[in-house]
Amino acid sequence: MNKRFETYFIENYPKVKSFAIRILLSEQDAEDITQDVFLRILDMPELWEEEASINPGFLYTITRNHIFNLLKRRSLERRHQESLFEKGLLIEEFGLEENIHAKELEVLAMDTIEKMPEQRKKIFKMSRFEGKTNKEISENLELSVRTVERHIYLALSELKKVLFLLVFY
Repeated sequence: MNKRFETYFIENYPKVKSFAIRILLSEQDAEDITQDVFLRILDMPELWEEEASINPGFLYTITRNHIFNLLKRRSLERRHQESLFEKGLLIEEFGLEENIHAKELEVLAMDTIEKMPEQRKKIFKMSRFEGKTNKEISENLELSVRTVERHIYLALSELKKVLFLLVFY
């Protein structure tokens, strides 16, 4: 690296980063912006090869423009994600791998529920999928509330065991 640029970098990096932090309120984003700014300046040797260093105002203008571009890009990405979400094309903010893992867990959970004894399966589905209270389930199936609670407890225990085994083995 050119010694003159290295000196310029060492003198100005903390100032530019501090400026970026004040606007972005994020040290990581400020770090990224500051690195981008100095990479851009490195490609413009006419600015830093002269004995007189770059006009500090110009340095802050470049930084400010990088920050505005970052914020504009994030705003566009957010609007695009919101649009996809509204259209039902975006399940969650997670990446593809996380979505696949979530779907696998869902399939495993549903398979576990389907293998439960009929009464337990019925009670669990009424509780979790239909949103019925334990009292409503007990009245509907003519069971005691305590029996309904016990079936839900056992169903949740089975699901926890299966998911525990999946995570740790």
